[in-house]
Amino acid sequence: MILALDGEVDLSCSPQARRQILDCLSGGSHLLVDMSAVTYIDSSGVASLVEGYQIARQSALQFGLVGVSSAAMSVLQLARLDRVFPIHGSVAEGKAVAGGEPGQG
Repeated sequence: MILALDGEVDLSCSPQARRQILDCLSGGSHLLVDMSAVTYIDSSGVASLVEGYQIARQSALQFGLVGVSSAAMSVLQLARLDRVFPIHGSVAEGKAVAGGEPGQG
């Protein structure tokens, strides 16, 4: 499954992003989060991604970020999370690494 985030992922909208991430994972789907249109992300947005990543790992699901914008990448690098999250340049690359179509196991 592909979830596209856009704009500012901050305290005002990170609860919605978190819910979307958790809903995707609760359905048993592998998840790629498209961050190409994210213009800003704060610690609450990062926390939503970390929680999703942890739940995916516990559930033996693939979780990755794709097309991470430079603004978002700066924050991930500052927190050294670029070394934690699987980060892919494109959705096609992410699907290939996940072993096929996300959501099909």
